[in-house]
Amino acid sequence: MITGFVTLAVVVVLAMFVVGIYNRLVTLRNHFRNAYSQIDVQLKRRYDLIPNLVESAKAYMSHERGTLEAVIQARNQAAAANQAAAANPGNAQAMQGLMGAEAALTGSVGKLFALMENYPDLKANQSIAQLMEELTSTENRIAFARQAFNDSVMGYNTAREVFPNVIIANTFGFQPATLFEITNVAEREGVKVKF
Repeated sequence: MITGFVTLAVVVVLAMFVVGIYNRLVTLRNHFRNAYSQIDVQLKRRYDLIPNLVESAKAYMSHERGTLEAVIQARNQAAAANQAAAANPGNAQAMQGLMGAEAALTGSVGKLFALMENYPDLKANQSIAQLMEELTSTENRIAFARQAFNDSVMGYNTAREVFPNVIIANTFGFQPATLFEITNVAEREGVKVKF
């Protein structure tokens, strides 16, 4: 009878231990998903600003149509990649697709900014200046949100990989999450806005 109680107590303690680890992993996974939703908000804000900037610049840069269209195409591809990543921020392929699309968007916007330097009237336009300021502010917000996301992912991945959590994580299908990293060295420098 005593061995039955001891066995039952050991089973209950082990079950509580497994439930505790499982709940902690779920909590950490939800934290990084929430952190991604903050990136999502800022990316959508940027995706909304870019067409306005392009439309405002069209009047001054009518013969730069190829660059303007490239910016819009890169914006659309980044928005689609963001939707895939937002659906499952833990999916490595979705995050890789987003990072690639964001690098392409940053490159095309950088080219647009470089071309804008050649148009003094465009630089003097008040609505362009305001859009550029909003875009710069949004880029800063994205950087902060990305840092918070990466911190959350690192906490989740660390908790997932330590022993004995790794056993529970693998048993219940907790996959590693991917950091939102800047892979393009030019993108690390950020967009230079000068007027």
